[in-house]
Amino acid sequence: MQINDKSGVVNYQANPNRYNEISYNRSGKSGILLPAISLGLWHNFGFIDSLQNGREILRTAFDFGITHFDLANNYGPPFGSAEENFGIIFKNDFKNYRDELFIATKAGFDMWPGPYGNFGSRKYLIASLDQSLKRMGLDYVDIFYHHRPDPETPLEETMLALADIVRQGKALYVGISNYNPTETAEAAKILKELKVPFILHQARYSMLDRWVENELLETLEANGVGCIAFSPLAQGMLTDKYLNGIPENSRAAKNLTYLQKETVNKNIEKIQKLNEIAQNRNQKLSEMAIAWILRQKQVASVLIGASSPNQLKENIKALNNLSFTAEELKEIDVITIP
Repeated sequence: MQINDKSGVVNYQANPNRYNEISYNRSGKSGILLPAISLGLWHNFGFIDSLQNGREILRTAFDFGITHFDLANNYGPPFGSAEENFGIIFKNDFKNYRDELFIATKAGFDMWPGPYGNFGSRKYLIASLDQSLKRMGLDYVDIFYHHRPDPETPLEETMLALADIVRQGKALYVGISNYNPTETAEAAKILKELKVPFILHQARYSMLDRWVENELLETLEANGVGCIAFSPLAQGMLTDKYLNGIPENSRAAKNLTYLQKETVNKNIEKIQKLNEIAQNRNQKLSEMAIAWILRQKQVASVLIGASSPNQLKENIKALNNLSFTAEELKEIDVITIP
């Protein structure tokens, strides 16, 4: 919603019925409820993108009750620009709603030159979060993640840095991302001993990428940690975009590192068969893909990207049909499990 003040400037006022629009799930055994769908700012919020479009996407998300916005230090491009643009939008539109928002950022991938701008050292994590808070204009984030495991830095150093970040008031909760089950269990043990609220593991999960089902979800449940799934549409493969091949100007056509032509071609038959199931459910393939992930009790939220408000609204429609028959689940397994 928006209103004009006396000067003609458009001010944002959130939809008063926003908390009736979406469902919320508990993250593990924590006190936090997350919207079933959360908004990721990996793409479409950098300096190469339209700030106004990003603003409209964020407004639409919050108007539908999406309270969780997910960022990282290197989101853009260029690095840091998604956080900086988010900071501008937050200051203009969301500052009065700060206590209703659950804002995340991360550090773990390459961010600045030299030996201290990557992975999981105490120096990198604390410096990175300080930079992120400055870019976003925030006093704290609700959750801070270590973005990926560091094979060289002792896990104790990384976890103690996360603990101290919470004790310094720079984050309320901590999380990890891309950790395997063994690493996750070890991190959970250390954080429990440190009495730090570890509530989320952000993991890649889709019908075409089911690695989390091999012990990770069970590990999270055993440790009272929730899962938030990223890349639920497999970089766009689980949409109607690639049903008839690779269109020009698509991610696959550009042969980006995270989605290449051969990956789409290898999965095209699966995508078409899954689309038939979705049609029988009166859903788009993308809607079914999101609903399918949310069937897992350990999943607190599905993290989606959006290039427009309308695309976001389409994905929210997944929540209209979250139930699957045993036969549907069996058919999906036959298609997607080698």
